[in-house]
Amino acid sequence: MTDTDLGTAVIVYDDPDEGTVEKRVENENIAYFQDHWIVKLDEDAGGNDVVRRIPIQRVHYVERSVEEFETEVKTLRNQVESFAKNLQSSLLGGRDDADADAQTEEPQRIEVEDGRSNE
Repeated sequence: MTDTDLGTAVIVYDDPDEGTVEKRVENENIAYFQDHWIVKLDEDAGGNDVVRRIPIQRVHYVERSVEEFETEVKTLRNQVESFAKNLQSSLLGGRDDADADAQTEEPQRIEVEDGRSNE
């Protein structure tokens, strides 16, 4: 297995205790998800990753070195498509696309009475 260099990133953000912080991390240790930048800081004694979630409002900028910009954009597009598919799945209640299409093809007719009494 080859050791691929994925590049580095610099994130500059406001920390309530430390003021403006500039942190350099490997690209594999930083991600953007749900309006937060997630940065791996360390590992705990149990081998679990210790991460910091930084709200987008506190981030000044993120600068990344990437081998190819097209690859970076493709990765971003894949993340957006994956998020959209997960959202669609949860909105459709776990049905697949075929189930959703089948339900939207034929409208269901419901008999409605006017609600007035027959008296």
